[in-house]
Amino acid sequence: MIRVGRSVVAGVALALATATTRASSRSSSTSYSTKSGILPWVDPDTPSNRQTYTTSRGDTWTLTMSDEFNTAGRSFDAGDDHLWTALEKADGVNSALEVYSKNMTGTECDNDGRCYFYINTTDEVIEETVWNNYISPPGYETCTSTTVRAANIDYYPTWPGIWLMGNLGRAIFSASTSRIWSFTYDECNETIFSSQNQRISACDDDPGSGLNANQGRGAPETDILEGGGTAISSSIQVGPGMPEDFRMFTDNSPEYCFYNYDCTTEGANNQDVPTKYYWNIRGHKSWYQGLRYGANNICDVEEDDIQSFATINASLTKGITENACTMELCPASYDVNADLGYKDNGTVHWGVNTNGTCFPKQNAYMGAYLCNAGNTNSECTASSGSTSAGSEFAYQMDAISTDWEVHMAAYLDWVTYTVEWVMGDYGYIRWEVENQVIFEIPAESIINPPQDTAQMNPKKIMIEEPMYIMFNVALSSSWGSSPPHAGEGSCRGDGSSSEDNAICDSFPMYLKIDYIRLYQDTSDNTDMTIGCDPSSHPTKQWIEDNIDDYRDTDNPDTAVSGMAFCNSDDDCTIGVSSVITGSCNSDGRCECSSDSWTGPRCTEAASESGSGSDDNLYGPPMYVSMLIGIAAIVVTLCVIAYQVTQRKKNLARLREHAIKMQHEKDLGAAPSHRWVRLSL
Repeated sequence: MIRVGRSVVAGVALALATATTRASSRSSSTSYSTKSGILPWVDPDTPSNRQTYTTSRGDTWTLTMSDEFNTAGRSFDAGDDHLWTALEKADGVNSALEVYSKNMTGTECDNDGRCYFYINTTDEVIEETVWNNYISPPGYETCTSTTVRAANIDYYPTWPGIWLMGNLGRAIFSASTSRIWSFTYDECNETIFSSQNQRISACDDDPGSGLNANQGRGAPETDILEGGGTAISSSIQVGPGMPEDFRMFTDNSPEYCFYNYDCTTEGANNQDVPTKYYWNIRGHKSWYQGLRYGANNICDVEEDDIQSFATINASLTKGITENACTMELCPASYDVNADLGYKDNGTVHWGVNTNGTCFPKQNAYMGAYLCNAGNTNSECTASSGSTSAGSEFAYQMDAISTDWEVHMAAYLDWVTYTVEWVMGDYGYIRWEVENQVIFEIPAESIINPPQDTAQMNPKKIMIEEPMYIMFNVALSSSWGSSPPHAGEGSCRGDGSSSEDNAICDSFPMYLKIDYIRLYQDTSDNTDMTIGCDPSSHPTKQWIEDNIDDYRDTDNPDTAVSGMAFCNSDDDCTIGVSSVITGSCNSDGRCECSSDSWTGPRCTEAASESGSGSDDNLYGPPMYVSMLIGIAAIVVTLCVIAYQVTQRKKNLARLREHAIKMQHEKDLGAAPSHRWVRLSL
């Protein structure tokens, strides 16, 4: 579970694992507990009553990573922080206008003592591009932020996002994401899906680079939230996507009419609506089944939005004959295949807006058809990557997504956003805002999609890649939230529009993050792992072998050791040996005693088999440290045993001397009063 505490007075971005900020220039072979007991990635400022979390299923998870952002003046240049790295790079995807810059971000504290991470966006920058920041650090995640329920989206020109991405792809580094994003596919069946499209395929017996044979890999995406203005979306991006015969019918005139549900082509507004029309043509269901939508009851009640389960259930049972959903005909999500069962084993139904409050709707954006640069396939909607024959690809990516209305506090106050993620065939991904569940994707929806008689719909797996967290603020000329005169050079244009001037005068804007906390199941039988390179899904050697795909001149590959925040030396050294592996410096951050020790708290022994040179190692390696520790223990035990033996001998001598003196006294002789030699 990831919990993010953030305030959006502008927008922000975070990330939970970076491909190019490494714990060390060598691989880490063994990790040890700290002497104080604090976990490697946990901020000591995280309150004691926030060290565990009870999931929606009643399980207790442990805090394994956190950042309270309580230290002002932090730098996020490459190598300056143990968790986060700021990018210096233009965004070249999605018609983006922004340039991410490391000098527009940092940490500071308000007069009331609240500290936070921030991104500064100025009107001078907006006039050409938006200078923001992209941060990446090394369950359940939570963060707190702020955004305002807006009647007019024009007054919210930015596109903030809080999201996760598989560690095999580095966002906006297209060479790293080409044929990697956003696969969750682990089958080898050339009839259903060509392995040429997936860079790391289950068809590969020998993928190299430390990868597991015959394991399909990728970099899926989970958006905790993205967007701005009147609505925000929460989603996952997975691949390969469903074939055309499982998608909503299209209507190209007018373009994007499905966003307003006013397409005239039959079946082009909602999948499986009208009911009989779809069934008669296809004979099977369309899109993902059993998705779960819940109300955001923080919002005010709108009487016209109140629904009853009986009415909606009757409508679906009868079948919908209209060409588009309405609140009288469909679940409030406008997803006729959604789960309408009881939410969390309670008395409220998923998908039905019984209170008339804010309710998420299925996002009409359902993905993109991705192709290599130069590909002439007519279905292509996005192109990137190499033009070489060996890199040719063309495949569908699916976005399983919901849009939900933003209440005013999201812009004016601190709001907590949460995603709860469990892997496996019985897992799920669940989104909450202020403890109100708004969306949940059960694993069953992904692994068991609808099928035709030929079984041609690819069966994906639940997301299980090691993921990193990002916070960013983007700008685009093609999205709903765009600045005035987007892409034309000046925010104000010729300055004649009072509305445009008012929007541009709102800068500088700030996105503020109060904290981020990650909780995981740490029980003995858990499948969850901590770190970016688990044996079940290795990433480290692949990244090292393809390092130029993940870096450039302005964003170097930088080794980082230590630098976790600390309260004492015991937070920065191992507890199993007398060897001091690190200390807490005057800035309150861990500093490793030698290059033999790495990790945020200097508790990982640097392996001698990694990419670094052994000639650059100083101080004793781990095996020497352990031998010294063991030798010290043995010597101590020997000294104790020797002292006990000598004490027994001394007592025996004293007893013998006392008996002899008493015997001489009994005989009437004068005691000899000789010294008794005692051994130490």
